[in-house]
Amino acid sequence: MINNELVDPKSIVVVGGSNDITKPGGKVLKNLIDGAYKGNLMVMNIHETEVQGIICYQNPEDLPDVELAIIAIAAKYTYDIVKLLSEEKHTRAFIILSAGFSEVSEEGKVLEQKIVDQVNKVGASLIGPNCIGVLTPNYHGVFTKPIPKLDPKGCDFISGSGATACFIMEAGIPKGLTFANVFSVGNSGQMGVEEILRYMDETFDPVKSSKVKLLYLETMNKPQLLLKHASSLIKKGCKIVAIKAGTSEAGSRAATSHTGALASPDVAVDALFKKAGIVRCYSREEMITIASIFMHPELKGKKIAVITHAGGPAVMLTDTLSAGGLEVPLLKGPAVDELKEKLFPGSSVANPIDFLATGTAEQMGIIIDTIIEKFPEIDGMVVIFGTPGLFPINRVYGLLDDKMHISPIPIYPVLPSTLTAEQEVAEFLAHGRINFPDGVIFGKALSRVFYTPKPVTLDSTELPVIDNETIRKIIDGSESGYLSPEKVQELLDAAGISRAQEALVKTREEAIISAEEIGYPVVMKVVGPVHKSDVGGVVLNIEDEPSMLSEFNRMTRIKDARGVLIQPMLSGTELFIGAKYEDNFGHLIMCGLGGIFIEVLKDVQTSLSPVSQEEALRMISDLKGKKILEGVRGQEGVDMNLFADIIVRVSALVETTPEILEMDINPLLGKKEKIIAVDARINIHK
Repeated sequence: MINNELVDPKSIVVVGGSNDITKPGGKVLKNLIDGAYKGNLMVMNIHETEVQGIICYQNPEDLPDVELAIIAIAAKYTYDIVKLLSEEKHTRAFIILSAGFSEVSEEGKVLEQKIVDQVNKVGASLIGPNCIGVLTPNYHGVFTKPIPKLDPKGCDFISGSGATACFIMEAGIPKGLTFANVFSVGNSGQMGVEEILRYMDETFDPVKSSKVKLLYLETMNKPQLLLKHASSLIKKGCKIVAIKAGTSEAGSRAATSHTGALASPDVAVDALFKKAGIVRCYSREEMITIASIFMHPELKGKKIAVITHAGGPAVMLTDTLSAGGLEVPLLKGPAVDELKEKLFPGSSVANPIDFLATGTAEQMGIIIDTIIEKFPEIDGMVVIFGTPGLFPINRVYGLLDDKMHISPIPIYPVLPSTLTAEQEVAEFLAHGRINFPDGVIFGKALSRVFYTPKPVTLDSTELPVIDNETIRKIIDGSESGYLSPEKVQELLDAAGISRAQEALVKTREEAIISAEEIGYPVVMKVVGPVHKSDVGGVVLNIEDEPSMLSEFNRMTRIKDARGVLIQPMLSGTELFIGAKYEDNFGHLIMCGLGGIFIEVLKDVQTSLSPVSQEEALRMISDLKGKKILEGVRGQEGVDMNLFADIIVRVSALVETTPEILEMDINPLLGKKEKIIAVDARINIHK
């Protein structure tokens, strides 16, 4: 856990501090000095008596008590100094910049754990090893650049990679993005991104704390911890954008079901971020753009006015916004005519509003005022204004800054002339503003922010009552692997999931009796092979006994066949619901269009269990094939609430039965009045 000695230390020792500022120990000391650290700053180096004007201790025994140690010595020496400082000098915070630990070898991993055990023994905090350090308003404990001007209203940034943290700050600072605190966790020996986020949640102050968090993760060892505290912070008014890198889909290649093949670790990350309300992105430019959008007032609706003096960039931005589900609506009415009279001839006021390359600052102000006063349906404005370099445009940007102060809706500045108007843009940024130099990147980011769902309330998910006693009895009495059709049927019944009448037959006589009882036409499916359709193991619409017996004889000769399942021939829209256990994350619940379309379209929505009815309805609503479920061209639609209820019941089933590794219900046949499970498979691991 983070303590005050790490965040606001009254004394710091740089172990391995040097006069050579090309080395980490020398550079971190210089950054501390340049950052005007106000506490007692010391250095430990066996070869020096003074380093960069700071008193240097050659013998660690001579050091006075010190709250924070920043360590930049060879890995093999770190444990001894950590032990001495923690036990004899009451040091309770450590930042280990040194590399050579778990990231390089098993021996390094053992050494790292030894250090963590020692730190935990005395209740101290540890950042690293193998990190660039920590930046807070109290000290600049990093050995790298850039070092941004720290602003309490800026972003908190937690990164699993030091280099990536530097590159992201390098991308953001020139655009005007500011930072409040930066934590580089490196190997996350004691604390990773999740623990730092927990600290920010537990110490959140609605007045003083930053409300924008940037996360860069390469590992996600505690996803439930991340989910809990990210959703908590967002509900407190924060906004979070995250990159999750290094996600492999290797696990999905070994899957034996549709659910397993579709639910990769990356899908689990997507599901967690969506449930938490985190905006996911995939590059530093995306992250910086989304963080910059967060620093503006929230966009409450999707209608945007684009104000420009350059047609091309406005067209590209309009296309991007429209493709992302936002609207650039046509402006109509007397106010449009009045506005046009105040602009130069040739100006367009339809939206985008193009007031030409010769447009003035005053005209831009008139346009903004008109939008605010006459078009209440507009939810946000984008102002695109660059320059060909003919004359200074300080007045334009100054007026834009003034209008942004008083506008009741967000105004996003797209100022592309970062070279030609470098001085004017710099002056604009000096007022605490942020620039979006690329309109297309901005447009994509704005759509992503707008359509990221709000976090799910984790502690109020109500699951339906199901027959847990029967479910546990079935699972406890089964071995690992795919359950028999009979047991699958029993589990569906216990979970309250309607299923088709069916009979498992192994002889011709059983087949004749069962088909008569069910009633022709029937469906026949081979039992045994995992992918029935691939081996010719599914036949529909069998209308008489001779045809049924012929198919029975053929199916029983299929390799691995253990019998034949007979069901009534039903109709309806084919649906799919699945579940898959993902290490650390828990169960993923999936839904989509079923049958063969699950493989072809892969139109699937995923959430982490437990899934509420409201969340299930949102999953269904987000399907690209939603209109098919609603009913198109005379086809009967599907009861969405009933579909959602089955999703929730599957979630309740896996919550009761963590042994379920993979589960497919495919297809379910859906109509307005009922949805029936036609085929299901459940694979358990005990």
